[in-house]
Amino acid sequence: WRRAGRRNGALGRQTRRWRRLAGRASAPSCAACMTAWTRATRGPSHRSATATPRCSRASARRPLPRKPSPPPFCRASTAATPLPPAWPTRAAPSPRTCPASSPTSWPQATSCVLTAGCNHAIEIMMAVLASPGANVLLPRPGYPTYEARAALCGLEFRHFDLVPEKGWEVDLDGVEALADENTVAMVIVNPNNPCGSVYSYDHLAKIAETARKLGVLVISDEVYGHCVFGSKPFVPMGVFGETAPVVTLGGISKRWMVPGWRLGWIAASDPKGVIRDKKVIQSIISYCGISVDPVTFVQGAIPQIIANTDEAFFENAMNVMREAAEICYQKLNDIDCITCPHKPEGSMVVMVKLDLSCLDGIDDDVDFCTKVAREESVVICPGSGLGMKDWLRITFAVDRPLLEDGLERVKSFCKRHGKAKEVK
Repeated sequence: WRRAGRRNGALGRQTRRWRRLAGRASAPSCAACMTAWTRATRGPSHRSATATPRCSRASARRPLPRKPSPPPFCRASTAATPLPPAWPTRAAPSPRTCPASSPTSWPQATSCVLTAGCNHAIEIMMAVLASPGANVLLPRPGYPTYEARAALCGLEFRHFDLVPEKGWEVDLDGVEALADENTVAMVIVNPNNPCGSVYSYDHLAKIAETARKLGVLVISDEVYGHCVFGSKPFVPMGVFGETAPVVTLGGISKRWMVPGWRLGWIAASDPKGVIRDKKVIQSIISYCGISVDPVTFVQGAIPQIIANTDEAFFENAMNVMREAAEICYQKLNDIDCITCPHKPEGSMVVMVKLDLSCLDGIDDDVDFCTKVAREESVVICPGSGLGMKDWLRITFAVDRPLLEDGLERVKSFCKRHGKAKEVK
């Protein structure tokens, strides 16, 4: 019916007229012609469409506001501001800044690209780095989206280990053993998901030095940036851009507690121009040209979010997370078959070891999580999906009563399925 409506009658003639003009003219300036122009390019909105009146040049014309499509890329200026202003939107007051523009968030970034969330940033980076024979180094345990996106793009991925006995630090010797001449990047997640660890300045410096030695790019996933509540402060990887080129991925969903708003960024710290010379930034821009952008009204809200969110909000949020992490750690230590090797210091999750020798009728971590969900209505992520068999990922980003009740149910389940201890 759409095709018939465009071909027949006065609307069909007007449609064909506007379609010829649509390729070489911008949107008309009067309301009547704008209606016909919109229907010509998008199709009629009703089945029983009527003819669209032509405008009279003698009649008064009311200009319609036009809004340019926001490009996803913004170049940093040479001024003192570490990151460039974001693309202007009508809803946003001036001045406009990128969400990562705080000096404590991102030091001396050379380029910034807005994305539709941090997952979209991961998609872009894996697609840009994919080339025949190339490989990327991923942490284990890690965020499975990296593996999925790399596999989809035909990019080989290799896993290096995080050492639980050392606070889930990167096994740098393992990184050097895995890398070869085709390795293009290594990924770190700090604060870490799913381990809940926070890397120190010294350890990040060693990571940067290892990347420099191997000649690879560091992709630092900092979507949980500043979500720290332990003894270690958050240190952005970008401060080591002089040592090795760094690309930081981030988003507003975690720190500002707005999940689902889908606005993230890719920020490059490349003062020596390594990845610029390799055309990585240009490839990111080109990919964004055929990909989605963050919605404009969220972009418009960003300046207000940054300007009007005071430190009290962040301090209160981290106090709540600190209390929840402490409760989670103490409750887990009371469960015989579960061991928590490292107290969480950041993010909203923690990895724990499952001791199957203490349980009867439990085959592995997946079987454990399935039966806990069925019998206790508690959902836990099995470590197998994160590269760690017989481990569990537990989130403590829930209200205190729910967290305590959920962990008590897990404890009851373990007691019910625990093996009887031998009496000597």
